[in-house]
Amino acid sequence: MKRPKLKKASKRMSCAKRFKIQKKKTQERAKKSGIKRKIKKDVGVPNSAPFKEEVLREAAQKKQELEELKEKNRLEKQKERAEKRKKGKEESSEDTQAKKKKLKKAEKVKAQREVRAAVSKQKSTKKFRCSELNKVIEASDVILEVLDARDPIGCRCPQLEEAVLKHEGKKRLLFVLNKIDLVPKENLGKWVQYLKAQCPTFVFKSYAHLEDRTVLNKKQRVLSIPENLCRAGKCFGSESLMETLEHLANNKGSESMLNVGVVGFPNVGKSSIINSLKGSRACHAGVQRGLTKCMQEVHISDKVKMIDSSALLAAPSNSGEKLALRSLEVDEKEVNPLDAVNSLLKECNQQQIMLQYNLPNYRNSLEFLTTFAKKRSLFQKGALPNTEEAARIFLKDWTGAKLSFFSKVPEKQGLPPHLTEAMVRETQAGLDLDRINTANVQIIKCVQNPKLSSTIVFNSKGMTAGILDVCEIPEEKHAPGEEEEEDEEDSDEDIFEETEEMEDTEEIPESKKTKTQITRKQKNGKVNPASVNIDLLAAQKNDNDAYDFGTDFV
Repeated sequence: MKRPKLKKASKRMSCAKRFKIQKKKTQERAKKSGIKRKIKKDVGVPNSAPFKEEVLREAAQKKQELEELKEKNRLEKQKERAEKRKKGKEESSEDTQAKKKKLKKAEKVKAQREVRAAVSKQKSTKKFRCSELNKVIEASDVILEVLDARDPIGCRCPQLEEAVLKHEGKKRLLFVLNKIDLVPKENLGKWVQYLKAQCPTFVFKSYAHLEDRTVLNKKQRVLSIPENLCRAGKCFGSESLMETLEHLANNKGSESMLNVGVVGFPNVGKSSIINSLKGSRACHAGVQRGLTKCMQEVHISDKVKMIDSSALLAAPSNSGEKLALRSLEVDEKEVNPLDAVNSLLKECNQQQIMLQYNLPNYRNSLEFLTTFAKKRSLFQKGALPNTEEAARIFLKDWTGAKLSFFSKVPEKQGLPPHLTEAMVRETQAGLDLDRINTANVQIIKCVQNPKLSSTIVFNSKGMTAGILDVCEIPEEKHAPGEEEEEDEEDSDEDIFEETEEMEDTEEIPESKKTKTQITRKQKNGKVNPASVNIDLLAAQKNDNDAYDFGTDFV
């Protein structure tokens, strides 16, 4: 219906009318497609129809065939479902087998790791290192004792030299003065003159950076750039040493190779010398002490074979500065690094240390490490200076190739007690000493040495006693942390009984309460605030080496 004032009629309608139209349309579509809405009922076979019994028989037969077909389809579907279940079980069993294989593999890997850990732990023991060193001495024809040019006499072991020179196999001993670029030239020349009077001495400077042979070949193929021959990275002394070793191999006369054992205290550069002679990184070398744990053979040429050995063991009877530089007790946590730094600072000039590390004046080793830790930003929880980490860094500088220091040559030029003139003549027999001396002089001229003003004078106190016999090694102690924990566990019950009796009689001040009382109260839910003394230096006021906070220093 068209409403007034409208151009077109509205298309709005009631819902009943709209549903009626939709119903009519659907009926028309069904009629056109031939779909009948009502299913006609089967009226059956009339009685008047001829052959009624045959028609009924055929219908029953057809109905039975349909039922058999349905039953057959049902059985087939059931069989398919059973097969699917069986396949699923097989797949699950395969998954379980795969899981079992993975578990077995994981257990095998875990067992291998445990075996490796046990082997590495065994290799790190002192007895194993000592036995490996004795194997190297027995298997070698020539022994190279590597000495650090900063403290040559402190790197010498009289027990080792005596065992080599008095050996039944008539072994030959040679000195190799390594790290010659860290000492002044005048001091280096005096040390060469002093050492060559006792044993043939070779000056040496190892390569600064060496890589594996595969890496070097790859770089040469890709870049085709020659090797860096700058003074900082170049090796000096390898030609003179190899010429002497090949001469000894030719004089040996036998078809076997000349076995050269490289021995010495930790971090004197044994593995670096072998790598420099080989021209690639054949042995594991680094700043960390005690990396070489077992003997390793490296073929240098057709006639010379070098044997890398583990470090010499320093005897516990040595002084503190010798144990700090020549032993692994600090790395193995047998000795506190603070004590090692204290013993080292006592043998050095304080002003030279201050200039080298750019630190203010200090009164004792603890004050030095505190200022050193603050300068290097070494802090622990509570913004306290981490003096232990500072001590480890200081010791790394001294044992590595970073710090330049030197020791003075002894005034007495005589032979040490374990050497005789006959032994010295045996070591010098068959060698061209003049050629070795001229080569050493040329190498000292070519090497770039530090100035005397930028080095530290170190007061060396003679040779370092070593241990070669396994029976002389003292029993290894547990780490200090483990012993403290065991003592706390053992005495925990006794302390708690005493504290219970004291709590019954009178109140205990907070400062006198033990650690066990506080932990017991925390377990019971009653936590009392405990006062903690964060001043680490105040605890050592009674010591002579204490730091006084009451006075200012510049």
